Amino acid sequence: MRPSKDEDKVNNMSFYRHYTFLDKLCLGVDQVVRALMDTAKTTGAEYPGKNTREEDLSEEQRKHSAGLMRVNHTGEICAQALYHGQGVVSRSTDVQEKMHQAAIEEGDHLAWCRRRLDELSSHPSYLNPLWYAGSFCIGMIAGTIGDKWSLGFVAETERQVIKHLEKHLHSLPIQDQRSYKILEMMEIDEAKHRDEAIALGAKELPNFIKKSMALTSKVMVKTAYWI
Repeated sequence: MRPSKDEDKVNNMSFYRHYTFLDKLCLGVDQVVRALMDTAKTTGAEYPGKNTREEDLSEEQRKHSAGLMRVNHTGEICAQALYHGQGVVSRSTDVQEKMHQAAIEEGDHLAWCRRRLDELSSHPSYLNPLWYAGSFCIGMIAGTIGDKWSLGFVAETERQVIKHLEKHLHSLPIQDQRSYKILEMMEIDEAKHRDEAIALGAKELPNFIKKSMALTSKVMVKTAYWI
């Protein structure tokens, strides 16, 4: 069961309230290590595939499912980095709290994708450190421009993630219901993060930025599927 909103607020406020810049830097390093080592903080939500029977997959089906889950795992690495980067430079306590809590909830997705990769006898993308670094820089740049634009990046990122998840839900082998349950739950959470960002005043991004984000996402998807 996920923490209540009151518990979330207390935890988030304690995360930011009394820390110096050096403290935040040390916490940032800890976040990087946790994300890349698949030990990111989570809400402790139950694994969506837990009660779903594991069906037999052909070698080709298994590799395809693993490729899709590897893409989603890398996407969650990028989400962690984006939220971490934005949270560091945000001027608003409310936005800092939002980024911190969203990163924890995305930590659930990271853990689920990694567990599914293990079940499929596969591995995360070897390029994850590169994708984390790039997404962290984007997050910091967006946060520096302003909180409303930063939230706009979150909203647009989640829109694009949802589109990818919808494609993956249709592309998965029908026998792979475990992966389907995971992606289905992730889609619900991503929609919530999108709506929360909009509710906090996210600005609509210019079309050229949206197209640049989509192009970058395509490169990530193509490389993470195989590497």
